[in-house]
Amino acid sequence: MHPFVQIVGIAVLSLAAICAEAADHRVSVGGAAVRFDPPDITINVGDTATWISESAQPHNVHANDDSFRCAGGCDGDGQGGSGVPRSGPWSSTVAFSHEGIYGYRCDPHAAYGMVGVVRVVAGGGGGGGPAHVPITSGFTGAWYDPAQSGHGIFIEVLPGNQMLAWWFTFNPDGTQQSWFGNVGAIDGDTATVDALQAQGGRWIPNFDPANVTQPAWGRLVFTFTDCNHGRVDFTSTAAGYGQGHMDLTRITEPAGLSCP
Repeated sequence: MHPFVQIVGIAVLSLAAICAEAADHRVSVGGAAVRFDPPDITINVGDTATWISESAQPHNVHANDDSFRCAGGCDGDGQGGSGVPRSGPWSSTVAFSHEGIYGYRCDPHAAYGMVGVVRVVAGGGGGGGPAHVPITSGFTGAWYDPAQSGHGIFIEVLPGNQMLAWWFTFNPDGTQQSWFGNVGAIDGDTATVDALQAQGGRWIPNFDPANVTQPAWGRLVFTFTDCNHGRVDFTSTAAGYGQGHMDLTRITEPAGLSCP
């Protein structure tokens, strides 16, 4: 069990310095759409998150770092709980005692974009967004989600506050590789890329550039919390990809570059 996360049924933590009561943040599981709502929450150290399912479909809440897995209670909660996916109604509460970014997923539906994130900040951040850092040339490199090893994104920061980003992955039904990306603008701590999807190419000697097309795929929005961690939010107009986000961890840093 992750030492930074304490799993409880009902958590009320006293913050001695200010004698304040911890807040609980509710997340709906499933429902009319296969998703968490809201999928991204920012809370304070000592707060709790409670996932509530009324869905007839089996769901669970599984941290990408395996620090918690919950559905009918949570694995290892000392009360016989289990994180095996199950249909509702159920609710499970997790208390977060240290800062960090905790990505999670529903095991049966992660491939359909049913993923989320809890951002735990030192204090005063429960109602706002996460702290982001400015995007500089030091963010050039290869990035991926360790929970989804096997596909990822190449990023190159260009002059003039521009970012080139290409996502090398697979199509929704898993029948072939898929890659999409473009050059987009950097605005301080956010980069927005209107991605194009390359299609129509063939292996040499049959490659003909006249057959290559690049229809619009959708939008990628990049933000980073430090030099080695960030996320990409996506909204696609191409069939099957939908919308959601992927947590990012750096794989490579080119020689001669440094971050920050």
